[in-house]
Amino acid sequence: MPTYVWQGTQGGKIVKGTIKAKHLNEAIEKLRRKGIGVFEIREKPGGLFSFGRVSYRDLAVVTRQFSTMLNAGIPVVEALFILSEQTSNKRLKNILIDIRTEVEQGKTLTASMKKYSKIFGPLAISMVEVGETGGILAETLMKISQHYEKIYKLRSKIKSAMAYPVVIFFIAIVVILILLIFLIPTFASLYESVGMKLPAPTQFVMNLSNFLRKNIIYLIVGLIGFVYGFKRWKNSESGKKIWDRIILRIPIFGGLIKKNAIARFTRTLGVLVNSGVSILDALEISAKTAGNYVIEDAILKARKSVGEGKSIADPLRHSGVFPPLVTQLVEIGEKTGRLSDMLDKVSDFYEEEVDAATSALTSIIEPVMLVFIGGVVGGILLAMYLPIFNLASAIR
Repeated sequence: MPTYVWQGTQGGKIVKGTIKAKHLNEAIEKLRRKGIGVFEIREKPGGLFSFGRVSYRDLAVVTRQFSTMLNAGIPVVEALFILSEQTSNKRLKNILIDIRTEVEQGKTLTASMKKYSKIFGPLAISMVEVGETGGILAETLMKISQHYEKIYKLRSKIKSAMAYPVVIFFIAIVVILILLIFLIPTFASLYESVGMKLPAPTQFVMNLSNFLRKNIIYLIVGLIGFVYGFKRWKNSESGKKIWDRIILRIPIFGGLIKKNAIARFTRTLGVLVNSGVSILDALEISAKTAGNYVIEDAILKARKSVGEGKSIADPLRHSGVFPPLVTQLVEIGEKTGRLSDMLDKVSDFYEEEVDAATSALTSIIEPVMLVFIGGVVGGILLAMYLPIFNLASAIR
């Protein structure tokens, strides 16, 4: 059961505290029964409820259903109630209940959703604002749903393609550690009892095994510390700038990451422009969805140039980040007044490129990893069996 942190008034005094409830409405009702007038309440971070994850698939389903209900003439508040009852995701359920409560109190849907901008994303919130203002909320929600679905499908393809190599890699690490920590000492005891001189590969493997067994705890702690420190550095502003530049230069993977970022940027920008969001706001929002500082910085510089009256294509071209195909189609779109159509073509092209590159990368990685794993495991076993050939003569 989630815990909520609240502030309110009771007997003319400001009071605060925490309360457990199944959802936000229940928490507010419990406090009202105690004579507390709540003016601020939020979910406490770190509770069981906080670890719930809202996927793009969840968001796609909810926004599509929301759009369908609005098209059927169901009021926003009632639609939100039905959505909160239908969704199986506990975190999303609570978010929808909170949004419905605020809409009932007179807030706009956009203002209520802004509290959860990290969940819905700036694109969805901006489009909902346009939809509310223009009286086309149902149509806008359907476009948001389609956008979520495309992001979910693209991410799913990448994850599914990389899952097998990652699993094989970790299995290989476990097998190698088991060999070095548990199997090699058995051979070491045998060779020490015989007192024979060991070949260099055998001695190396035995020394490595001894080092691991004596320092395994320190190595695990050091690895955890390194991973934690690396994540902290990578999430910092300076670290993100450096890391995002590095990953774009990694052979094969850098190109894949760049194509994925361009696909997300152009898809988002196309959806926003088509929905009536101003080009300056659309560029600012879509820059955040690129997921890479280098590309985001290039987009924001383009936004600045557009604000000064220049075209979008020129600053993108001069950034050196975007391929000629992108800038040429953007330029054609600007000249013909079909910018959103051209952006959709770019995103479709790069999504197909990412899909093809991911499949090709997987087909290459699988045999390479199998050869690598076989070579390492085989090398360890061969090194340990080398002295066997001389073992009989040494015993005699």
